[in-house]
Amino acid sequence: MQRPAPKSPIRPAIADLQANGIGLVSSLALGEPDVIALWFGESDLVTPAFIRDAAKKALDDGKTFYTNARGTFHLREAIKQFHKRTVETDLDLERITVPGAAMLAVIVALQCVVETGDNIVVVSPVWPNIFQAAEICGAEVRFARLEDDWKAATPHWRLDLDKLFAQCDARTKAIFVCSPGNPTGWIMPRNQQQDLLNFARKKNIAIISDEVYGTLVYDGRKHAPSFLEIAEENDDVFVINSFSKPWAMTGWRIGWLVHPKRLDTQMWMLAAANNTGATTFAQWGAIAALSAQGDAFRAEMLARCRVGRETVQKFLDAQNRIRWIRPDGAFYGFLHIDGMKDSLNFAKDLVRNARVGVAPGSAFGPAGDPNTDQFIRICFAQDSRRIKTGLERLGKAVSAL
Repeated sequence: MQRPAPKSPIRPAIADLQANGIGLVSSLALGEPDVIALWFGESDLVTPAFIRDAAKKALDDGKTFYTNARGTFHLREAIKQFHKRTVETDLDLERITVPGAAMLAVIVALQCVVETGDNIVVVSPVWPNIFQAAEICGAEVRFARLEDDWKAATPHWRLDLDKLFAQCDARTKAIFVCSPGNPTGWIMPRNQQQDLLNFARKKNIAIISDEVYGTLVYDGRKHAPSFLEIAEENDDVFVINSFSKPWAMTGWRIGWLVHPKRLDTQMWMLAAANNTGATTFAQWGAIAALSAQGDAFRAEMLARCRVGRETVQKFLDAQNRIRWIRPDGAFYGFLHIDGMKDSLNFAKDLVRNARVGVAPGSAFGPAGDPNTDQFIRICFAQDSRRIKTGLERLGKAVSAL
């Protein structure tokens, strides 16, 4: 008689985890020099020398010991001044925590509000790590998809707040918004932010706002509309930010969280329990990034992205099967390909045969969503010649579909 298999102590949410499409595609040729890799959300620029030098000096000065788990005073003060310059908001230091990478800040925010059996509503298309993190924390994920209005005089992404609100119920603990959006470049307008905040206050639902791309906007503003400009200090609003994108620091794994002031002590404990705080010498590099030199580099990065966006636009102007909704922020092209119905296999074939790497649209929403499966995502924070070559390879592959 065969014995039943013993029950495993591993949680189903962990045992059932699957690699997302970006990882599946990039694993086919990661690091291969002949592949033009546009699949990740990072520039081809190395972190600026003044930031690297600050971290190296910190190492030479022996800054290798523990610091406050919420980040050094100097770094949190620099973050406070950054927000004062960009969104003209004077934050209390007790609201700023640097637990490590921005993704860890997302986890900490989720840990504050989610228990097994709760749900979280996520505005999509969205970076897959976000909804996977919510599932890891035990939440059911519900999606409120942006509507792609191609028929408008100027095609744009549009969020139907009524549909988002209809997704919420008594078990909804948080609403997640990324603006400027990854992968769409959509920017949430101020009036919708205020309506969402009013709804969340009324329903006792937290808002988790990913504002990592906040300064990467193309209309001349210093920063996209931020929940920090309208939320009270003890609203249940968590704003995520990162050094990765505007300062070309993806490998540093350092970001921050602005949270309700009343969670000052709890954030210290959560940061300590999750990571014992961010890497000490990396914090000194981050302080340098928030200096005047860092502001100048952010402007250079934005200019580079602007050129990259125009390079993609010129390519698309000559295409009849590939189109996009021109992004207002961030540094991604979410490209719709007419006639493509399986973005994952298309992206795999593209890297194998055309030697260009893209992220499949299916990764950015729920499994089986035919809307996202007609898209691929590229990152245009790259040298324009490199982007142009990658797009030419893409165009030939699409012609062969």
